[in-house]
Formats: sequence, C-alpha cells, structure tokens
Amino acid sequence: MDTFADSRDLELIKQDKYTFAVLERILSSRYELLLTDHKSYIICHSEDPYPVWIWTADGLSDEIKETVWDLVMEHRPFSEGYKFNLKYDLADYFIARSQDTDQDIHITTQMFAYDCPSPIAPDKAADGFLHCCSSDDIDEAAILHQRFFTEIGDSHTTLDQSRERVSSHIEDKEFFFWLDKNENTVACCDYQCSEGLAYVGCVYTIPEYRRRHYAENLVYQVTKLLSDMGLMPMLYTDAEYPASNACYRKIGYVLQGKLCTVSI
Repeated sequence: MDTFADSRDLELIKQDKYTFAVLERILSSRYELLLTDHKSYIICHSEDPYPVWIWTADGLSDEIKETVWDLVMEHRPFSEGYKFNLKYDLADYFIARSQDTDQDIHITTQMFAYDCPSPIAPDKAADGFLHCCSSDDIDEAAILHQRFFTEIGDSHTTLDQSRERVSSHIEDKEFFFWLDKNENTVACCDYQCSEGLAYVGCVYTIPEYRRRHYAENLVYQVTKLLSDMGLMPMLYTDAEYPASNACYRKIGYVLQGKLCTVSI
C-alpha cells in the first residue's frame, strides 16, 4: 500500500470516469489522506467536510473489501462522522460488516452521474439571462454557495470556506448567476474541469424563485458554453429527487453511472 498516486491510479479511475470524476480531480490537486494499492482500491479524502472517496475494482474479493474496511476504521472511522462515496457492492459489505459493531451504518444518498454529449434547449425559456460572476459578486456567491451545502445536508461548510471556494471559481470564470428580468440573482452554479470533463455543481435556486425554470435554463446555458469549449459536461444528482433528474435529462444529460454515500 502506498500514500501517493501515479499514472496507475489515474488509469484505474478511467474505468469509471464519470462516477469518479471528482476523485480524479482530487488526485491531481491536494488531499489529506491517500491510501492505494494501485490495483484494487483507492481511498482518498480531500478535506473536511467533504466525503472520503473510495474507488474499488469491480468483482472485488471479500478479502480486499475487508482490507478497505480495516483501513477506513483506522484512518477515517465512521464513529468520527466521516462519510464515504463508493460503489454499491462495497456499501453493502460495509453495512453488513457494521452489524458486528455498535455502529448503524447505512446509505444516506444515492447518486446518479450524467454526461451531456448534445445539449438540448429547454422547452420553456426563463426570463432573464446568464451572468458570469466577477469579483464584485463574491459576497453574494459565497452566501448562495453555503446555502447550497446546507440544503444538501452539509452544515459544516462555513461562510469563510464558501467565500474562499467561490473566489477561486470566479477568478477562473467558473461561477455563474442567473439574473431575472429585474436583474435579481435567482440561481447559481459553478463548474470544474479535469481531463476533458467539466463537472457542473452547486446548482441552487433561491426558494422563492423556484418552479420558474431558472435552474434548467442556467444549467443549459452553462452546459452549452462548456460543450462549445470542447469539454464534456457532467454532473451528479441525488437519485431520490426525480424532478431534478427529469430536468437534466430534458436538456440532454444521459445517465452514465451510479454510486452512493454511506455514513452513520
């Protein structure tokens, strides 16, 4: 087992390039924990409060699953509140294995990974327009960024952390607002690139402006922009929200993979 990644690990992730696109990006930047055998498993944690990513080969033996379990319990134990993004077969093993302990481990989120080979314009246009954020927008963007994470159940992201992250996106012209006809900010999203993929995230609509097709038009416009740049747009959704999944499918997103989050 090693604590560094190399070309072998990047080749492994390409087997699941959509479901583990975020992990590929993390390995190319910074992380707090990395454990890999360059063959069967990669355990990687970027930083708190983000989940730990675990890539595993398909058809993994119970012996290797037990090795991964032991490494998790030693380095990022469930009892300390860590969450894990992983494939369903390993999730099932973890849940069964936890029955021998006092920990109630279960699947907390089921995720779909989509790409968008050919963006499709929304059936219903929303009033307003796309706005690429500038330094003048950092404070407002940070608030929306934090609200997004709070809404998906992550109450640990602070406003200062959000400001730091959106500042980086804005500097790279990767953070967007949708402004309505009165130029009120009603929705936001961002993206990050890695190996030709552009991951669209932080899709958030202010509650009082929902059900007006703002997010759909925002994501379409950003998706079209990325596609025109020669990138493959992709995103993750919560499988338990059929409305948002239907929205993305309508504008051309195609289901490419599934994974889940497990925690206490």
